[in-house]
Amino acid sequence: MAGMSTLIQRLDAVDAAPGAAELRAHSYDLLHLSRGASVIDIGCGSGRAVAELADQGAVPIGIDPSDQMITAARTRWPAMDFRLGTAKNLPLPDESVTAYRADKVFHEIADPAAALAEARRVLTPGGRIVLLGQDWDALIIDSDDPETTRTVLHARAATITNPRSARTYRNLLLSSDFHDVTIEARTPIFTGDLMLPMLKGLADAAVATEKLPQERGDIWIAEQTTRAQSNRLLVAVPLFIAAASRP
Repeated sequence: MAGMSTLIQRLDAVDAAPGAAELRAHSYDLLHLSRGASVIDIGCGSGRAVAELADQGAVPIGIDPSDQMITAARTRWPAMDFRLGTAKNLPLPDESVTAYRADKVFHEIADPAAALAEARRVLTPGGRIVLLGQDWDALIIDSDDPETTRTVLHARAATITNPRSARTYRNLLLSSDFHDVTIEARTPIFTGDLMLPMLKGLADAAVATEKLPQERGDIWIAEQTTRAQSNRLLVAVPLFIAAASRP
């Protein structure tokens, strides 16, 4: 449970990062919600987006595959509706919601077409879908050792089910017969120590997969830590936001 608490703390820190609230608000705008509209948030985590959608007058349902996350969400927001489920198996009837939002979810889905078929099933005609996510194969990290940085990034991307899913959002939606498809990109830049746990995770993954010797990984993390402490760290995270309508 301690590991889950640490994860929730990291998610909270990312949610509170500069620009994060504005990006969430933009995703809500793209849903075209009217007061009382039903909306599902896939991979809801500890429930922040669900609570914010409720504040806007929507009727949200948070969906997550993790029992622990659902428990945390219900503890934080006891008045909200949270349910166990996955993007490929939603606990909802056909044509029962008017909006669908998935933030940082599709990179964990091996068959995104099946997930979008499930989205179409639960959406009402004319319902809106919004997908957000980072491209794990395009992270930008400043370093004095670009070769090790490339090794670290490629090794981490190789451990993710679908690391380039975000760049495919538009074509996935078109292939799934959604209409009025739009796509845009944002690239938040982080210069403080918020990203250090993620960077350590990247290096640990490279070492664990034997793509990088432990010593090189330790040196690389030491450099990034020094950069953060001296206000010299730079991490840029390319994000894609796609929106569309169900016919």
